[in-house]
Amino acid sequence: MPVLSRVLLVAVVSLTLGVLAPAHAQQGDPGAAALADMLKALTAPGVKAAPGGGAGSSEVDQQVRALTGSPELTQEVYSLAGEILTELMQSSGGNMNKLFETLERAKSDPAGFVDALSPQTRDRLRELSDKIAASRR
Repeated sequence: MPVLSRVLLVAVVSLTLGVLAPAHAQQGDPGAAALADMLKALTAPGVKAAPGGGAGSSEVDQQVRALTGSPELTQEVYSLAGEILTELMQSSGGNMNKLFETLERAKSDPAGFVDALSPQTRDRLRELSDKIAASRR
């Protein structure tokens, strides 16, 4: 896995963890409505900061912005994080503990995490990584 893809994946995983942390803390009802709100916040045009407001969310947002170098690419990272969150919610059957375990494993085994994503999402991750690399030249 190329370095930029790995960095991008770590940023996406961090964003997803940051978004999910408040819902996970309210474990009584993980809430489909709360998750829908988080997905909307991730994919809404013009996201100003990492949604969810969890600890370090603005730090993650700053890291994403530094990585991408443009508002358009930053928005694509947020959109990809939303896509991955949707995919993870489906594959975990809505089980937040399972979802968090998957994200934690992604930190130590990013290639395995990417392999578990759908081919479309893997392609989107690769394309976004290539766009970011091209913008840095």
